[in-house]
Amino acid sequence: MKVGLVTTRYATALYELARDKGAVAAVTADVERLPRDLSNGELFDARVPEAEKRKRLEAIASKSSPLFSNFLHLLFQKRRLAILRELPDAFRRCALADRGAVEGIVESPRPLGQGELAELQITVKSVLGKDVILEQRANPELIAGVRVFVDNRLIDQSALGRLEGLERRLRTARV
Repeated sequence: MKVGLVTTRYATALYELARDKGAVAAVTADVERLPRDLSNGELFDARVPEAEKRKRLEAIASKSSPLFSNFLHLLFQKRRLAILRELPDAFRRCALADRGAVEGIVESPRPLGQGELAELQITVKSVLGKDVILEQRANPELIAGVRVFVDNRLIDQSALGRLEGLERRLRTARV
């Protein structure tokens, strides 16, 4: 999921504060529970009065850690509740970055086996210098090979990608 710049900044601040206070596990649990708590969408509906939103937010904050509860109150005061939609993804990325890892997506014409996926993760790690956690997606349009989207980069080792690269080189080559 795409995460906005403002959400990334808030998530980074929350993660760093939780790390400094030694509360990463508690805040992670609160952030992971957030999508279930927000499933009805009341906090984001403009037709819902502010008093009702505050009541709903207080219910979520009451079962959260003190640090995350304060964070929720800050978002309410700053009128930034929309950040809560993207917060789980942004917070997970902060935790991965702290470990020196990134998430990525691998597209292939067929599902990859565990061994193939592990080998691909090692190869991508050698290119990026970071641990990589890959999610698989089947793309029947690819004839052969794989495409890896990771860390705002595309590593295209598909048959189509290689043919397009060859065509570009041939078009720009001097004869």
